[in-house]
Amino acid sequence: MVEKVYADAASALDGLLFDGMTLAAGGFGLCGIPETLIDEIVRSDVRDLTIISNNAGVDDYGLGLLLQSRQVRKMISSYVGENKEFERQYLSGELELEFNPQGTLAERIRAGGAGIPAFFTQTGARTLISEGKEERIFDGKAYILEMSLKADVALVKAWKGDTHGNLIFRKSARNFNPVVATCGKVTVAEVEEIVPVGTLDPDQVHTSGIYVQRLIPAAKNEKRIEKRTTREGAA
Repeated sequence: MVEKVYADAASALDGLLFDGMTLAAGGFGLCGIPETLIDEIVRSDVRDLTIISNNAGVDDYGLGLLLQSRQVRKMISSYVGENKEFERQYLSGELELEFNPQGTLAERIRAGGAGIPAFFTQTGARTLISEGKEERIFDGKAYILEMSLKADVALVKAWKGDTHGNLIFRKSARNFNPVVATCGKVTVAEVEEIVPVGTLDPDQVHTSGIYVQRLIPAAKNEKRIEKRTTREGAA
């Protein structure tokens, strides 16, 4: 059995990073993001990254740190709000953006992991999203061809995992993480709690260890709330 557990992010990412590579990152807003691994990529100073992710975090946290350090060339995303640096770089032409409807992005990632090269969808047909894409008519309705997505390295954040790489995601962190875990040539998971094989209930496993090549204990579990909304208490 190949040893999958690494001591830290630096050792887990050793030999995987190179300029111009494509990274896929799990998470939704600031929920379920691979914080420890992102921090190590910032330290590595790898450049010209293409990043597949639902969003790019916020200015001072998550993937926003990679934008701040000018390490990202292109984002493939569906939501780009809450990040002023993203907005500034995009509007100034410094950052390339491939914009996707959120469900289309999830399916493109899932298809990449499943070995499906492309698929047709109604979403975005005959809108700005469809420009330059093949259109076909099925049952009298327009569909556009979307290409699948694959990454050189996929990064995910799990609540619990065993030493074979089987992963469980908790609550809202079970968002893009399971599909992202399938689409990388190498998948690296940071896990809040790593347990021995046989500890996890197989019925509760969301991602099979066959998709995960390396995992580390998470060194950072801040779990920020992206936008906190409260109401005034009763007088």
